[in-house]
Amino acid sequence: MAASTQLTLGGFLGRFAFALLVAGATYNPTRYSFYAWAKSTRFEWSPPTVFVGVVLLIGWFVCLRLTLRSMGGLGLLLANAFLAALYWLVASWGWLPIENVAAISWLGLVSVAAILAVGMSWSHWRRGSTVPPG
Repeated sequence: MAASTQLTLGGFLGRFAFALLVAGATYNPTRYSFYAWAKSTRFEWSPPTVFVGVVLLIGWFVCLRLTLRSMGGLGLLLANAFLAALYWLVASWGWLPIENVAAISWLGLVSVAAILAVGMSWSHWRRGSTVPPG
């Protein structure tokens, strides 16, 4: 029974893929995102737009609820602060193409997905690090 609570690489990658799907479907710098679709319809409330918006809202709720439950608000804040400071440091060295908005958007998208995936996996890591007696 304890083995089923262990987090595997596949489990983490599945959580990362789900978070990337939710974040990337909501917004990305291409024309294939909910934001670009809604903008092209001048944000008209049509049944397909509302349906997809509700599905994405459910996905965001699941990701954020699991992340906040396992890491807490302070943990989520610290994870964002860590990545922001890291990217600022790397940008100060000239290693980030800060003039390329699309590249920075993708970096932000992958960062959000990574934070959510770590958050959704955090309780499994914490549970897996303690060895039950016996």
